Amino acid sequence: MVKKAARVPGVRRKRAAAGPPPSVQWASVQSVRTTHPAATVIFAQGDPANAIMHIQSGAVRLSVVSQAGKEAVVAVLDAGHFFGEGCLAGQAMRMATATSMTSCDIISVTKSEMQKQLHSSPPFADAFMAHMLTRNIRIEEDLVDQLFNSTEKRLARTLLLLARYGEPQGVRHAVPKVSQELLAEMVGTTRSRINFFMNKFRKLGFIEYDGDVPLKINNSLLSVVLHD
Repeated sequence: MVKKAARVPGVRRKRAAAGPPPSVQWASVQSVRTTHPAATVIFAQGDPANAIMHIQSGAVRLSVVSQAGKEAVVAVLDAGHFFGEGCLAGQAMRMATATSMTSCDIISVTKSEMQKQLHSSPPFADAFMAHMLTRNIRIEEDLVDQLFNSTEKRLARTLLLLARYGEPQGVRHAVPKVSQELLAEMVGTTRSRINFFMNKFRKLGFIEYDGDVPLKINNSLLSVVLHD
């Protein structure tokens, strides 16, 4: 990995940050809005893929279970993000399970309505395209992260991404409530390794947490990712 901040996979400098997802205008879109309590399955792996979802508020976890029964977290998304868009590419069944991490307000749009809006509403299409491009970049960065970075760097990057590092929110950022087990699945390691590095980050002042107090990320955590 190179040392320049602009080249670090998955972490943007503030002046280059893309900011929050583009806003979507829903007035002319036929959609259904639902509220899901925390820890609710929004759709399950193998369910029919017939709608695209948009998170109005809250956080959603996407996870996949292998044939051997092993579960892996593939993404944690928050307000402003689409998910379930695979049906537009011909997926007949959901490839992942979407679970609410907090109470969530979700807008659901059928596949046919989504296709109609993408063809007839340029602003809507632009917002969706921006989402897809950002998602593709994130997937590539995640792959590079898994291939080349240590567990410590992968955890630091995951925490920075969860805290939406680079957006104009000050030097400390609150992270959605996540367990060490969930972090272990996201990073691709064991809970004991996560616990070891979390304690290390706390002692160094990179993060702040104590029991039920919300986890806060300090910008100094970026030094772990930049360190070669």
